[in-house]
Amino acid sequence: MNLSDSQTAGEMPRRVSAMEAVLSHLRGAIERGDYAVGDKLPSEAELCRRLEVSRPVLREALRALQTMGLTVSRTGKGTFVISAGADEDPRFGDYAASDLLEVRRHVEIPVAGYAAVRRTPEDLDHLVHLLERMERETDTTAWVAMDTLFHLAVAEAARNPVFRRVIEEIRDALARQSTFLNELGGRREQSNREHRAIVEALVDRSEHDAVEAMTHHLARVESTLSTIVRPTRRTPTPSPDEEDQA
Repeated sequence: MNLSDSQTAGEMPRRVSAMEAVLSHLRGAIERGDYAVGDKLPSEAELCRRLEVSRPVLREALRALQTMGLTVSRTGKGTFVISAGADEDPRFGDYAASDLLEVRRHVEIPVAGYAAVRRTPEDLDHLVHLLERMERETDTTAWVAMDTLFHLAVAEAARNPVFRRVIEEIRDALARQSTFLNELGGRREQSNREHRAIVEALVDRSEHDAVEAMTHHLARVESTLSTIVRPTRRTPTPSPDEEDQA
């Protein structure tokens, strides 16, 4: 199988990773019915052999399938298909994506405004340092860790410990969601730009700009998530060549 063929024709906004290509292939196979609900996927060793990828790459793709609600992993038994279509409201740890977004709108948007008014020079130094590290970072795991620290730092700058406690409570879910969006939605560079806009508003002590910047950031998170989980487009009558590439 040529994994590069998993890309949709005409869509070349960014380079697709090996994990994304594997995920696209497996998701397509499930949605086409090649693997029906109740079916067990081939073993990891077999899938690695067929798709010519490493086990870590395959396991990331399998985790994404579970997050989308397409499969479930049963210890000692394997991975089983539980749905023919992705869940439009995936779960990240203990929380559904819609619940996270609702809370973030009601907490992080006003928090950004408070932070613009109440931040200290030390807060700004910390946020700028984090932002600069994130803009240089290329490793997804390290970047995600700093992403959660960034949002905690904004909450800290609002000078209300309750806000920080709320972000702490959903920190693990935010990290899972951030990993999902970065691996499948290529969000890292865009998110860095959005974070910079937030920091610039805090530097200017502009409550309005901080609220606007955080509102835009969360809107882009929601948009990217919707793009990932929405049903994949199907060609009604695929050509033999396309079938051979699947």
